[in-house]
Amino acid sequence: MTTKLLLAVASTFEAVTGFALVIAPSIVRFLLWTDISGAALVMTRVAGLGLLALGVACWPRVEGTIPRLQAMLIYNLLATGGLGYLRFSSQSVGKLLPPALAIHAVLAILFVGAWLKDHSAGASKRSWT
Repeated sequence: MTTKLLLAVASTFEAVTGFALVIAPSIVRFLLWTDISGAALVMTRVAGLGLLALGVACWPRVEGTIPRLQAMLIYNLLATGGLGYLRFSSQSVGKLLPPALAIHAVLAILFVGAWLKDHSAGASKRSWT
């Protein structure tokens, strides 16, 4: 899988998730298996805006994709850790938490591979003088 295709898939996934959280924040119920209300609805919408912004910002373009790749790598590593902690430390998990955890873990692995490939290719091109 090419880096641009990986970025396109991950960016689309995050933008669609963000848009869904902005429009219908109550879908978090399927992730956490609990209802949210009040301030949690507002924070869910804010998180949705953040995911939407991440998806748009990381969409691959003609110019360099390395900062976008690094942003998605960091996000997916953190999301995997956070969702993994939630999954294994809580007894009430929603139906979508295990698939979300798996998707973020796979994306993190793919982004690590893409970063390592780029890092090793870039190291041979760089001059330290």
